[in-house]
Amino acid sequence: MRVIAIDGPAGSGKSTVARRLADRLGLGYLDTGAMYRAVTFAALRRGIDPADADDVAKLVRSVDVEVGRDEVMVDGVDASIEIRGPEVTRAVSIVAANPEVRTELVRRQREWVGARGGGVLEGRDIGTVVFPDADLKVYLTASPDVRAARRSQEAIDLDYDVVAADLARRDALDAGRRDSPLAQADDALVVDTSAMSVDEIVDDLVERLP
Repeated sequence: MRVIAIDGPAGSGKSTVARRLADRLGLGYLDTGAMYRAVTFAALRRGIDPADADDVAKLVRSVDVEVGRDEVMVDGVDASIEIRGPEVTRAVSIVAANPEVRTELVRRQREWVGARGGGVLEGRDIGTVVFPDADLKVYLTASPDVRAARRSQEAIDLDYDVVAADLARRDALDAGRRDSPLAQADDALVVDTSAMSVDEIVDDLVERLP
C-alpha cells in the first residue's frame, strides 16, 4: 500500500500538485479539506451554529459525505460549489478545530485509503496525524503574496486584500488549534512552490519516492 501525504496552508498548491501526482502514479486522490468543508456546509444547512461543539459532533457522526475527484456530495446533495463559498470558508476552521469532528473524519480518511490500497491525500495533518508512516510526506508552502494571489484569481469576485486577510486568519486558527494543528512533520520534504511549476514539483516528488 502506497500512501503519500501532502500538507500545507491554503494557497500553497496542495490540490493541484496532489491531483497531478495521483494521476502520475495511478493512485486515488482525496482532498481531506473538502470533508471538513462538507461538514461545515451540513451544519449551516441544518441551522447548526458551527461553534456549537456538541451539536456539530452529533452531526458529523451521521452526515453522509462523499468526496469524489470533482464533486462533493453531502447527504445526497451536490455541494461542490457551496463548500467553496465565503460562508463555509469563514466557518470551516471552527468546525475543523472540533476534536470529535477530527476523530471521525480521520477514521473515514483511513478507511478510504484501506479500501483503495493507498492514495495521495492532501490536507493539514496528513503526515503528522492521519498517516505518520506515509511513504512520502510533503509540506508545501509559498510566500503569503503568492498564496493570496492564487486564491484571489480563483474567482472574479475575490478581492486580493480580503483574501490575504482571510488566509492570515485561517493560518492562525489552523496552526493554533489544540487538536491536530497545521504543522510540518519532522521528516517531511518541504517544497516552496512560489516560483515552481506544477510539473517541476511533481517530477521532483516522483524522484524522491522510495
